[in-house]
Amino acid sequence: MTSLITRLEEEVKEAMRARDAERRDALRLILSSLKSAEKELQRPLGESEELQVLQRERKKRVEAADAFREGGREEQAEAEEFELDVLEEFMPEPLVEDELERIVDDAIAECGATSLRDLGRVMADVMPQIAGRADGSAVSQLVREKLA
Repeated sequence: MTSLITRLEEEVKEAMRARDAERRDALRLILSSLKSAEKELQRPLGESEELQVLQRERKKRVEAADAFREGGREEQAEAEEFELDVLEEFMPEPLVEDELERIVDDAIAECGATSLRDLGRVMADVMPQIAGRADGSAVSQLVREKLA
């Protein structure tokens, strides 16, 4: 299996051939963040580390788009959302609501959780299973609802 960086480099070349500057630039931003994470660790990134970088970048794009919208800068918000769309092409398939609920229910049963005090233990069990396939705050909210 090729690494995500290699895949992204190929995508950048394709975007350049297609003269799609917007996509090329979005891909380069993603590639840059992955390479800088590699440089920081001084070794190639593992699959889970690549996913963490992508999640961090996704969160940045969502927050930036929201901030631009609040500031009345629709054009910049749309640019951030375009980058987000490109970024999500490289993320794992998101979990369906039913699947997420099943994972949370299993984790609650496994931990024997009965109250909100057990939230941390349940989240520690759930998060590795959903890695990058669901928003952490949404998962936390679901666990809180089930433990309340």
